Amino acid sequence: MDTVIDAHNVSKVYNKDTIPVYAVNNVHLHLERGEFTALVGPSGSGKTTLLNMIGGLDKPDEGNIYINGQDITQLSANALIDFRLRNIGFVFQSFNLIPVLTAKENVEFIMQLQKIKRKDRDARVNQLFKQIDMEEKLNERPSKLSGGQQQRVAVARALASKPQFILADEPTANLDTKSASNLLDIMARLNKEENITFLFSTHDQRVIDRARRVITLVDGRIVNDTSVVSTSHMEDKLHN
Repeated sequence: MDTVIDAHNVSKVYNKDTIPVYAVNNVHLHLERGEFTALVGPSGSGKTTLLNMIGGLDKPDEGNIYINGQDITQLSANALIDFRLRNIGFVFQSFNLIPVLTAKENVEFIMQLQKIKRKDRDARVNQLFKQIDMEEKLNERPSKLSGGQQQRVAVARALASKPQFILADEPTANLDTKSASNLLDIMARLNKEENITFLFSTHDQRVIDRARRVITLVDGRIVNDTSVVSTSHMEDKLHN
C-alpha cells in the first residue's frame, strides 16, 4: 500500500499555562492512497483542528505528521507554504472563491502560483471543468453561480495542482440535497477513476453514507475507526 498521511501521537493543546485543554489528544492516523474517509464527531471534538494540522494550516504541539514520508511539522513557514501549494488540495465549507475572478481564473490561480505555462493551465482547466460538469460556466463569476456550482469550482481548484490528497472541511454543509448529492457523485467518481484520496471533516450523514472508512473523534481522541462498504460502493460491486 502507498501511505499518504501518517500522523503519530499528534496533540493540540490550548491554555497550556493554566488548565490545559486538548483539542486533539494523542491521535494516530494512517491513510493510504485512494481512501475515501469521513472524520466525524460532535462539535468541539477536534475534527477541524486535526484536519488543519494535517493540511499544514496549524502545527501540533506534540507529535509528527508525515505526508508521503515528509515530516511537515519540521518545515519552516515558507517551506510549508510551498509544500501545501504542491501537495494538498483544500475544499472549505464557505467555498472561499475570489469574487472578482471568473470560475476559470479561480481554478487557474493555483497553477499560476506554481508557475505553470499558460498552454498547460488552459488544458488542465478545460479537463477539470469537464470533470465537474461545468464547461459552460468557465467565465462566470462566483456571484452568478449557485452554492452547489461554487463548491464544484472549489473542488476543481483543489485538484488543479494535482495534489497528493484533498482535505474537505464540511463541504456539503451549505448545500441543498440535490447539490450535495451532485458534489458527492463528482468526488466519488474522482476517487474511483483517478484514485484521488479524500479526507472529510463532516457532520453530514450524506457524506458519511458515501465514505468507505469512518473515523470518530470525541474530546480530541479517536474512539472508533471503521472500514465500511457504502451503499454506492456496494452498487458498484454488484454492477462489475
